[in-house]
Amino acid sequence: MSRSAVFLDEMGVGPLWRLRQGAAPEAVAVVVEAALEVPVAEVVAPAPAAVVEVLAELEAVEVEAFVAVAATPVPDDTAWFDDAPPPPRAKQLSDTDIAALDWDGLTAAVAKCARCDLCKTRKGVVMGRGDRQGAWLMLASSPSRAEEREGRALPGEQGKLLDNMLKAIDLEAGRDVYITHLLKCRPLDEAGQERLPTELESAACRPYFERELALLQPRTIVTLGSMAAAGINPGEKPARGKVRQLGNASVVATFHPEMLLQDETGKAKARAWADLCLAKSTHGG
Repeated sequence: MSRSAVFLDEMGVGPLWRLRQGAAPEAVAVVVEAALEVPVAEVVAPAPAAVVEVLAELEAVEVEAFVAVAATPVPDDTAWFDDAPPPPRAKQLSDTDIAALDWDGLTAAVAKCARCDLCKTRKGVVMGRGDRQGAWLMLASSPSRAEEREGRALPGEQGKLLDNMLKAIDLEAGRDVYITHLLKCRPLDEAGQERLPTELESAACRPYFERELALLQPRTIVTLGSMAAAGINPGEKPARGKVRQLGNASVVATFHPEMLLQDETGKAKARAWADLCLAKSTHGG
């Protein structure tokens, strides 16, 4: 029996509580000695008042007695979190699911898309912009670095030039025209340089473009650049100066604004003007 237990037994109090496993019995004596301001060994027959005082102090004994135990490192109950597997990848929508989305749902789906490996290298996605009820669609192939950075189709000087081209045929980008890409992510090679999209990447992103097309229902599509002209109807050889069909929409090919900005001779700009006039004539009214 410990000396604290002997002390309580001598008082006729008996054991009032038991130490938790691992607690140091000596800690009780330290607290009791501090409460009585005398060593336990010197207390022989305490007065009733002393007993009451000791019992009052014993309420704090349980806390104080486990100081040594509390100081012992406690296993981290949250350590499992570090080794827990990552949360599962968000469920990807099927082609059928995408075909049922509205504009907001389509934008949200594109933002979290992981249908191909471009999701591993992209810095952002680029959704279309402009009039979602416009009768004209301006279509490029895939986003550039500037577009990826700004999250906006044809920003900066490219966008200004396109706006001027549209104004030349009495159109306003914010009212009559919707601008988008066949792909919503920028394809990069292992060196981080822009590259052409693979067939797998183009196929994975195609349902998003087709849903844009279904929601927009444009009368006229102007493809910007050779890749967009070739990609809009895979397997069909594009040609400038001719009108093709995609569903109920007329398709006319022209140059990408970036190429026109680099045209120092003015020849490409003259051809682009002819393309726009053809599209306007085909569109009518």
